[in-house]
Amino acid sequence: MAHLKRLTVPKSWSIKKKETTFIATPMPGPHKKSEALTLNLILKDFLKMANTTREVKRILHQKKVFVDGIPRLEYRFPVGVMDIVSIPELNESHRILFSEKGKFILQKLPSDPKEKYCKIIGKHILPKKRVQVNLYDGKNVLVDKDTYKVGDTIVMADGKIKRHMKLEKGALIYLTGGKHIGATGKLLDIKKFKGIENDRIIMETKEGKIETLKDYAFVIEMEW
Repeated sequence: MAHLKRLTVPKSWSIKKKETTFIATPMPGPHKKSEALTLNLILKDFLKMANTTREVKRILHQKKVFVDGIPRLEYRFPVGVMDIVSIPELNESHRILFSEKGKFILQKLPSDPKEKYCKIIGKHILPKKRVQVNLYDGKNVLVDKDTYKVGDTIVMADGKIKRHMKLEKGALIYLTGGKHIGATGKLLDIKKFKGIENDRIIMETKEGKIETLKDYAFVIEMEW
């Protein structure tokens, strides 16, 4: 389905629901539909660069909008948390985040960033004992050493790993889900469970100690 009624869009979309009847949905891509915004929505509702989808298409086909350094031409391209949308012509860049109310927000960055935070969601051993890590945004990266674990964050730039941040006690965490979505804090402990029960974490935030699912933890370098 290419379009949804505005009244039925995900709660994370910060849009006015009575302006038009239908709205374009994200196309299949690096993020789930429920966890992504379209470039159409970003350019019209967030950045106010266009008033109509036709105007958005014109801007995109002129290769004026980049997502993580790549020009995107499809107005329904899905953009998710931590992705960076750049408009070089305007010298503007924005990181996609969640607010503490669970709504998508755009964090304006000082310049065109070359680095991006990427969470590891899977790892595989390939032939000849090569290690491949799978990232949350659909990318796969071959690594030299098997020191990376699911849940860690790597900082990517120009297709290469610049830094590795482990999901461990003392790490700074940003939450991407649950009732504490958008909160940041220091990781105090990881509670591991056997069987089907999901691992949980305990972290210290400005509101006090909270407990949530480990899957929601995204290691970052500085508090936003």
